[in-house]
Amino acid sequence: MKTEVGEYIVGAYLKIIKQRDIIDYNARPPHGGLEGLGELDVIGLNSKKKTAYICEVTTHIRGILYKDNKTTVERIKKKHKRQKEYAKKYLSNFPNRKYMFWAPVVPRGYITEKLEKIEELVLVINETYSQRIDELREKARILTYDSGNPFFRILQILEHLRR
Repeated sequence: MKTEVGEYIVGAYLKIIKQRDIIDYNARPPHGGLEGLGELDVIGLNSKKKTAYICEVTTHIRGILYKDNKTTVERIKKKHKRQKEYAKKYLSNFPNRKYMFWAPVVPRGYITEKLEKIEELVLVINETYSQRIDELREKARILTYDSGNPFFRILQILEHLRR
């Protein structure tokens, strides 16, 4: 599956800010079958610290909503469950795990209240998402090498424009 720009944003954050040494996009469990249909958007690994970041990414700029509020929350819970199952089965060498949900716009109220109650799920939404972008912009002003991430490279170009 094609990597979406939102996934590149998360990958840039994990690589540049969190200094993960391995970033994988659209990871699918091996062996195919029904299990292989569910992908994980972004995985960032730090081999030395044995830490894994398993991220679900939804880049709906008009606000996340699948059918209705309840369906939206249930869908994210299901994806979080898949994150944990994947980590347990395939990332046993990484005992330190962070499960994240990234989305730039999530309506306040029912959805955010329910998502905040999901155990072990770190929400990078709304203001927090914007703060992560700001951190990347700061790094883009300083760094000049090509990190291999197209989103970060665009930020570098924009931050180094001559006016």
